Amino acid sequence: MSALKGLKILDFSGLLPAPYGTRILADMGAEVLRIEAPTRPDMVRVMPPFDEQGLSAAHSSLNRNKGSLVVDLKTPQGVEIIKKLVQEYDIVVEQFRPNVMARLGLGYDDLNAINPRLIYCAVTGYGQQGVYKNRAGHDLNYLAIAGILDYTGRKESGPMPLPIQAADITGGLYAVTGILAAVIHRQHTGQGQFVDVSLTDAAFSLQALTAPAALVGNQQPKPETDVLNGGTFYDCYQTADNRYLSIGGLEPQFFMAFANAIARPDLIPLAIRHDAEAVNTVKTAIKEAISQKTLAEWQAIFAPIEACVEPVLSFAEACQHPQLQSRQMLVNVPTVNGNTQTQIATPIMFSQTPNQYQHTGTALGSHTKTTLLAQGFTEQQLQEWQQQGIIVY
Repeated sequence: MSALKGLKILDFSGLLPAPYGTRILADMGAEVLRIEAPTRPDMVRVMPPFDEQGLSAAHSSLNRNKGSLVVDLKTPQGVEIIKKLVQEYDIVVEQFRPNVMARLGLGYDDLNAINPRLIYCAVTGYGQQGVYKNRAGHDLNYLAIAGILDYTGRKESGPMPLPIQAADITGGLYAVTGILAAVIHRQHTGQGQFVDVSLTDAAFSLQALTAPAALVGNQQPKPETDVLNGGTFYDCYQTADNRYLSIGGLEPQFFMAFANAIARPDLIPLAIRHDAEAVNTVKTAIKEAISQKTLAEWQAIFAPIEACVEPVLSFAEACQHPQLQSRQMLVNVPTVNGNTQTQIATPIMFSQTPNQYQHTGTALGSHTKTTLLAQGFTEQQLQEWQQQGIIVY
């Protein structure tokens, strides 16, 4: 038994945001069927590197546990197929710009008329309303508009792109949250609803600590001015072997332990001050101290000490870290050829309904034929539509 067994989702999305969310739902047991175009493949499908099946590793990971149905939504037959499918599905997830699905005759109002219990989640860059609703964008743009990029990086270098897609991934997570909330609402009322998720809104909401200070106290965030963005000793410091150590012991007991470990107890009274002179003195002293030993030497020193000090690991090192291994955050997912592919797990653990990792992302249209035959379409219809390029299997 899985947590979301019986929940059926038609997923019209591509790239990262919504597929990240629907993967979580699929891992939890929802039946997710991707609806893909015959002539305009999801760009993630062609993103290198490729696995032994010739499939993109990114695609295989983002779309594990999902099926693939290929149909041309710009044809009457394609619209007919979706309208028939939606009668028995619980949720539609799409990631087109506003009104694209409506122009195809597959918008929320169209599908709600067929299935009033349907939950329809639209994930877009800027949402369904607003002057930017039809504007193109990517993760970097959403973080910029949300006011986050402005206080990344260092004072002398200016804003820096984040190494992860924070807006995209947060948007996918909010989609999951909104969908499951709508499912609970439907259990009480029998009614579906429209769920509108904006990636820019998602990014904007991440400023849970900087926003109150800015909105109430007019403390506008800038690079290296905040407690948590390098404005204090809370930072990363280079070791003798050109590695880095993260130092985050903001609480007095943690900083005392840290300062004593580096033989600089004189820094303890300065650490509670936030004036520029004190901050500079503390950071300069820490920088000098940390540069005297290798990362391994510092790890040995801090291993028995509670000081909120940890090494800055590479991704490969993180994969080998005993904490992540003990949490089983890497899973071996079956491929269609009987092998397995290592992927990152969904980081929610259930005592009664564990996540399931049934298969990696599949080839384009791998579930088209079986799905449509189960819907009552005939072999002859499928063959004709295949020849006409309406479907692919």
